[in-house]
Amino acid sequence: MGTWNRRGFMRHTLWQTAALAAASTGVRAAESFPAKPLILMVPFPAGGASDVAARIFAESIGRSIRQQVVVENLGGGTGLIAAAKVLNTPADGYMFFHGSANEIFLAPMLNTAARYKPGDFMLAAPTTESPIVLMVKSGLPVDSYDAFIEYARAGKNGPLTYGTVGVDSMYNLMGDALAARLKLPFLHVPYKGAAPALQDLAGGQVDFAILPYQASFEAMARQGRLKILTSFSKTLPKDLAHVPLISQSRLSPDFEYTVSAGYFVKKGTPADRVAALRGAIGQALVHQDIRSRLELEGKHIRQPVTSQAEADQSFAAIHQRLSALVRSVGRTPLA
Repeated sequence: MGTWNRRGFMRHTLWQTAALAAASTGVRAAESFPAKPLILMVPFPAGGASDVAARIFAESIGRSIRQQVVVENLGGGTGLIAAAKVLNTPADGYMFFHGSANEIFLAPMLNTAARYKPGDFMLAAPTTESPIVLMVKSGLPVDSYDAFIEYARAGKNGPLTYGTVGVDSMYNLMGDALAARLKLPFLHVPYKGAAPALQDLAGGQVDFAILPYQASFEAMARQGRLKILTSFSKTLPKDLAHVPLISQSRLSPDFEYTVSAGYFVKKGTPADRVAALRGAIGQALVHQDIRSRLELEGKHIRQPVTSQAEADQSFAAIHQRLSALVRSVGRTPLA
C-alpha cells in the first residue's frame, strides 16, 4: 500500500471510529436517563391521600428506573403552587407531578391567578380512581346520609360548615352542587390539604368534610372521632363494602363522583423520557404488593397504558367530565 493510500486508509478509519464513538455516546446519553434522582411533586402536605399514594409509587418507580425518587410536598392554592413549580422547571423529566382533577384541570379552569392551562401538562400515565366520602363530626346527631341531609335542611344551628382541600377543588364543587341541588345551607371551609381538614373534623371545628378516602379514616371512625356516612362511588373495593354508597340514598342516589389521579410532566418533555416514566409506573400498577397497598387505601387501580395516545385519550376524557361539573354549578371554565 502506498503512502497516500495508507494515509487515506488511516483517515477513513479514524473517521469511522469517531462516528461510532459519537453514535455510542448518543445511545448512552439516551439510555442514561435518569442520571440523577427524580423529584415527585405532591401538591398537598404530608399525610393526605395524595401523599400516601405518591410514596407507595415512588418506592416502586425508584426500583424500576434504578434511581432515587424524592417526594416533595408543596401545599396551598388547591395545588396551583406545586403545579406552577413543575412548569417552571426544565421539561427534562426529572420532576414529575402527582396530579389529579384539582391541580391539573380545575385550578386553571376556575382560578384567575393560575398562569397555566391544562394543556401545559402531559399525562404520562393514569394510575388510580379514588372514592370520595362524606364524613361528619362525631357530635352531629345523624348516622346516615339521608338523616344528615334532613338535619342540614332543618338548619336549627345555622349553616353547616364543611372542609375540603381548598377553594374550587373538586370536593368544594361537589359541596356547592349538592347544596344547590338539595337547597342546603352549607358554608365552605378550605384547607391546604386533606390532613388539616381531617384534623379539624375530628376536633369538631367543622361539621362535615368531603375528601378522597384513605385508610386512616377507618381508625378514626372506630375511635368515635368521626362518622363516615357515604361514598360517592358507584362501587367500592371489598374492604370498603361496609361504607354505604350514595346510590343507596333516597335523596340524591345519582350524585356519583370519583377523583382520577395520574403522573404528569411538563409539555415538551422528550418522548423517550416520558416513555421511561410510563414504563416504570406501569410496572408499579401490576406489582401485587403495590396493588394491595393501594387497594387498602380504597383505590381502584387503572390498567397500565402503553402509549402516549392512550394517555392523551384519558386526559381528554377527564377534561370533558370536569368541564361538565364546573358548568353544573353555574360557572364557565376559563381553560
